[in-house]
Amino acid sequence: MPTARAATALRAALRLGGAVLAGTLLAACGSGTPQGSADGAGGKVTVTVDLFGTFGYKEAGLYAQYEKLHPGVTVKQTDTEDEQDYWKSLQTRLAGGGGLADVQGIEVGRIAAVTQQQSDKFEDLTAYGAGALKGSFAEAKWKAAATADGKVLGLGTDVGPEAMCYRRDLFEKAGLPTGRDELAAKWSTWDGYLELGRQYKANAPEKSAWLDSVGSLYTVMVGQQKERYYDASGKLVYETNPAVKNAWNTSVRAAQDGLSAKLDQWSPPWNQAFAAGSFATLPCPAWMLGYIKGQAGDAGRGKWDVARLPGGAGNWGGSYLSIPRAAKHKKEAYALIQWLTAPEQQARLFEKQGSFPSATEAIARVADVKDPYFSDAPIGALFGDAAKAAPVQVPGVGDKTVSDQITNALSEVERKGTAQDTAWETAKKGVRNATG
Repeated sequence: MPTARAATALRAALRLGGAVLAGTLLAACGSGTPQGSADGAGGKVTVTVDLFGTFGYKEAGLYAQYEKLHPGVTVKQTDTEDEQDYWKSLQTRLAGGGGLADVQGIEVGRIAAVTQQQSDKFEDLTAYGAGALKGSFAEAKWKAAATADGKVLGLGTDVGPEAMCYRRDLFEKAGLPTGRDELAAKWSTWDGYLELGRQYKANAPEKSAWLDSVGSLYTVMVGQQKERYYDASGKLVYETNPAVKNAWNTSVRAAQDGLSAKLDQWSPPWNQAFAAGSFATLPCPAWMLGYIKGQAGDAGRGKWDVARLPGGAGNWGGSYLSIPRAAKHKKEAYALIQWLTAPEQQARLFEKQGSFPSATEAIARVADVKDPYFSDAPIGALFGDAAKAAPVQVPGVGDKTVSDQITNALSEVERKGTAQDTAWETAKKGVRNATG
């Protein structure tokens, strides 16, 4: 997921690198025993990677670097832009046992479903030596991918500390301040953010709204909470959670005030809107920075900036790299994901793409990073402070499913004018149907 930087130099106390593969590799099978296979003569292997969104590995040149370090290994990536579509396809392939890549990306909102319901479908990475890496990752990141009996089903890529991305040029045209510190003070609360949005709407450039969608507003707000959809016992509590209802009510208010561009995230119109200037603010986890750069292109350089988020720190998203039991090249896949998630690579990915590290050593490395694309915003400090202050969220097996149903209902409010209570009932019905 994300943007650019200039790294700060902290020497690695711990180096995590993929081991050079040599010798004849064993044929892969469906068991949890570490095994691998060669694609052809000479031990040449193609490791397949299937992801969603923009992880940034190709864009940051990491696959090319890995292939140079490991002669005979080729990395082939496929990806799906929309995570919901990706997850549905992955579930179908897991059920059938075929068509799976050697490495599959898992969004943090799905990881509890993997550890609690699908542990038999994925490799236990401790069998490959992953247990030695435990202290290298943020504790919450590591713990979320571990089962109750100690299996580790994924290595953490990024986390999603939140900030607010905004268009300096559009703010200036609307007569609003453009300094990130002044704006952070004015929108220290979500009410302040909406009030500034009303001011923007009154003087906005033609065809430009305050924010992209109320779904993104809702998602970033619930990301500021420890408990969202499930409590620590695993009980579904979203209906009675005041934090969820507050985020819902605030998002509905933004829709009713006409502050949204009414764009579904990840849709083609949303992608096109980055270059068109169709919205002035975008609640953005760190991984969104690279996505903005990809959609806005060179023309967006220097127009965007990043400020602290209203209402305090939070987390939205982050991912894992996992190996299905049905993978063909398990040993090679583990060597790759160990290398990709090592501190050196996580730091480079943040510098190039904006994915904020989950490896603790990498977090220290990027503390002083600024991004010239985003008006030299001190993204290392902004997202680093947010990561430190963000609550450790309680994961639930249906987190992403519940979130999707609620944001779908909010889309009905903003695009069709559906009554708030009617839309909330629709969301609850959708959750019941989806979670059983």
